[in-house]
Amino acid sequence: MNLNDVNRGIVPHKKRKRIGRGPGSGHGKTAGRGHKGARSRSGWKAKLGFEGGQIPLIRRIPKRGFNNKRFATQVAAINVGVLDQEFSPGEEVTPEVLRSRGLLKGAFQELKILGDGEVSKNLRISAHRFSRQAREKIEKAGGQVVILPGHATVAQDSKTDAKH
Repeated sequence: MNLNDVNRGIVPHKKRKRIGRGPGSGHGKTAGRGHKGARSRSGWKAKLGFEGGQIPLIRRIPKRGFNNKRFATQVAAINVGVLDQEFSPGEEVTPEVLRSRGLLKGAFQELKILGDGEVSKNLRISAHRFSRQAREKIEKAGGQVVILPGHATVAQDSKTDAKH
């Protein structure tokens, strides 16, 4: 092999294949579609997942159980150690304040305070959930725990609408 053989045949702007342009082109008459059958006809389109008559992958793989991902509550979590670093004594901590300071990102429905780290300041912390350890640490430091009401799901809303 020579060095000039390495890039031979590699063309940066390759011309498109012009099909159906007569027998001299090499792609005339049936235009590369072969003779007869659905694929040779105009307007033919394979269904999504069609594998030529073979059992498609979506039907080959086992499907068992239930996945709650679509319906699960999205919970954002933050540790008490982070809150101790970011807030001064006596401040109020709410989900809105955490988001405005850039400590919580993305979409969530509930906020949970976790117990990793130490708390040395008395903070008034409002959240939907608290771990046992986090609650103990906050109260031990002289802080206050405020439990926010949970988010309303679509199913609950439709039931309450039906009653009224």
